[in-house]
Amino acid sequence: MHDWKEVRLVEILLVEDSPGDVRLTIEALKEAKVNNRLNVVGDGVEALEYLRRQGKYADAARPDVVLLDLNLPRKDGRKVLVEMKEDPDLKVIPIVVLTTSHAEEDVLKSYENHANCYITKPVDFQQFLRVVQSIEDFWLSVVRLPPKS
Repeated sequence: MHDWKEVRLVEILLVEDSPGDVRLTIEALKEAKVNNRLNVVGDGVEALEYLRRQGKYADAARPDVVLLDLNLPRKDGRKVLVEMKEDPDLKVIPIVVLTTSHAEEDVLKSYENHANCYITKPVDFQQFLRVVQSIEDFWLSVVRLPPKS
């Protein structure tokens, strides 16, 4: 007997250069029991290659949501955000800015550049778990995501 509702695996692209924050995100997603496949890239150049399915990412799954750090090597997250939102194919992918920056200018610029939300990273695991759970509750459970192309 099949369940009438297909369980959908959520594709998440984490753009993060800190190995500690990557581990924390993996643990928080496991703890929050988010049914996902997490792909991680460590800088902005790689993020855009992944999203555009270039080079070694030719077979990459299109993410349902991007968790984007702002402070990245090679091409920072601010530029990645702008390029994604200027690209007709990528602009519909929700972007959650997940960063340590508390700067009002970063918050304002992120929204001006069409980030879907801006979350300042907590330092404590329980706080971080709550942040990931809130992302899961809202973006992956409540919100209807655009269809895959």
